[in-house]
Amino acid sequence: MMAPAEHWRLTLDRLLWLTGALTLVVLPHAPRMPLWVIAAFLVLGLWRLAGALHGSRLPGRLTRLLLQVVLVAGVYLEYGTIMGRTAGIALLITLVGMKLLETRDQRDAYIGVLLAYFLVITNFLYSQSIPTGIYMFLVVVVTTTTLIRLVTDADQMDARASLRLGGGMLLQAIPLMLVLFLLFPRIPGPLWGLPEDSINAVTGLSESMSPGDISRLSQSAAVAFRVRFDGAPPPAPRLYWRGPVMWDTDGRRWEVGEPLQLPTPRLREGDDVVRYTVTLEPHNQPWLLLLDLPMELPPGSDLGADLVTRRDEEVTSRIRYPAASALDSRAETAHASALARALDLPADSHPRTRALARQWADTAASPEAIVSQALTHFTTGGFAYTLQPPRLPGDPVDEFLFDSRRGFCEHYATAFTVLMRAAGLPARVVTGYQGGEPNPVDDYWIVRQRDAHAWAEVWLEEQGWVRVDPTAAVAPNRVELGMDGALPPPRPAIIGLGEDDVEQLYALMRQLRFGWDAANNWWNQWVLGYGQGRQQSFLARLGIDATDWRELAMGLLVMVGLALGGVAWWLIHGARGRRDGARRLYDRLCRKLARRGVECRTTEGPIHLGQRAGARLPEARGELEAIIDEYVRLRYGRGGNLPELARRIRRFHP
Repeated sequence: MMAPAEHWRLTLDRLLWLTGALTLVVLPHAPRMPLWVIAAFLVLGLWRLAGALHGSRLPGRLTRLLLQVVLVAGVYLEYGTIMGRTAGIALLITLVGMKLLETRDQRDAYIGVLLAYFLVITNFLYSQSIPTGIYMFLVVVVTTTTLIRLVTDADQMDARASLRLGGGMLLQAIPLMLVLFLLFPRIPGPLWGLPEDSINAVTGLSESMSPGDISRLSQSAAVAFRVRFDGAPPPAPRLYWRGPVMWDTDGRRWEVGEPLQLPTPRLREGDDVVRYTVTLEPHNQPWLLLLDLPMELPPGSDLGADLVTRRDEEVTSRIRYPAASALDSRAETAHASALARALDLPADSHPRTRALARQWADTAASPEAIVSQALTHFTTGGFAYTLQPPRLPGDPVDEFLFDSRRGFCEHYATAFTVLMRAAGLPARVVTGYQGGEPNPVDDYWIVRQRDAHAWAEVWLEEQGWVRVDPTAAVAPNRVELGMDGALPPPRPAIIGLGEDDVEQLYALMRQLRFGWDAANNWWNQWVLGYGQGRQQSFLARLGIDATDWRELAMGLLVMVGLALGGVAWWLIHGARGRRDGARRLYDRLCRKLARRGVECRTTEGPIHLGQRAGARLPEARGELEAIIDEYVRLRYGRGGNLPELARRIRRFHP
């Protein structure tokens, strides 16, 4: 029963629920906020609880004003602004703590609940994952329960019943939520714009590369993108996902440099065209990852002179696009300025490498022979493939080729490119991803950051740009079996388990990982990725034209009406079932009382019966009052617990 506003008091129970709801919704922000912001919120909340517990005087208006000024100034000094995603949320958290400190009446408590609901949304600005969704649903249940506790007296409904009611209200709202999610018109892009700090820093390829960059990247298991092939997928050694192409070098670092303002080269299309759909994770760069070489581009993208697919804006959110590639196609033409750029080397750099390349050029019968001699040098020269190569403080190419001979794919790709340029053959470094991991649970491929790779392309007059992967000459398992085949991760021994048991355990963990990734992929596709295009496709199957707003509005009204009608039917019949069950239990109570000489009269209500029976049976008065109270709640729509009523009547022996 709702407490009248004039009699409403902020009891300790209500304050605890409000503080708990706000703490739960602030908690996920703790790892991304300065420690003092979370500490300030907790101190303010504890200050308010201490005041309620001990009856101490709360700070006055002037003290609260000074605290607010200090907190706002602290946020400004921390971020240099009070606007933006992170700074704005930090400010909101501190001000929520201040609101909690000054909460005294019903209006203040309602505002605190509304702030808790709003803070739920702010968590999705950082993560829209399944765990975040589950946690925030539970927080909304607690917040809704808090609202129930604010409008009912504590002696009318216990905490467990309030939680059941709060959870039940949200479950009843699910049909309407699903209808609005599926049918409410979607617009392209986000509903609001956020400042630059809303773009998360992500690990991935960039437009520059120096020795060690990709080897560090290849130690990350983060997903770069997922791919679903229309038919049978190509073999893993043929999966080269093309990313940025490096043209310019200062002798140590390679960069994309100024974009080529040249027409796209003519491609010789191969016969093995592969069609697929990519779900690309945000990487804050404008390029798209496609198999080498693309034949059909995603909508809104262009193929550059370096054969890299780009779009106008950066990829700051997960996108999905179809594409087609011919795996044996090549670029047959190249502009003279591009070839000249692909021969450029810094003056006085790599003297030993230049001498070796000139020697090959003087003795080789053809450009193909120079390429073959370089690959033979890597195969037979004692080179090793490792994630932890030694530091190369001097000339990195000379020291790698003649001294350390230990490196990762970027060492081999850049050294090979330098050798080719020094021998007079135009060459460039290509970065991207190689291979991937099939997920048998849902029949798609996962390409992770650990699959990042670098290879080379060399211009051969009769063939065009030809891919050469010198890493495959040193570590063929890297291309055939992926990173785990080339550098298998260590598997620590587990006490009490044999080698076969450990292998089975890792196989089980692998299957669980595949299942979890499949669940995340479904979530990404059908929940986070349910945009305008998917909505139009879904509504078309229902015979609704999503481009006609009248037809869409009519469909939305009909579906909302059906959802509300279904919920109303369930509530009416569910309540009737609970009342009927309560009536049967009440009749059982009457039979027990009749055996002790207390007849139930048809003209009296349960409360009067309880008073009369209690006077006749004083030893059972306490238990009888509890039974009557539970029955009244159930029978007259004030909550109650049917199993609890049945248990009490079963154990009642007057």
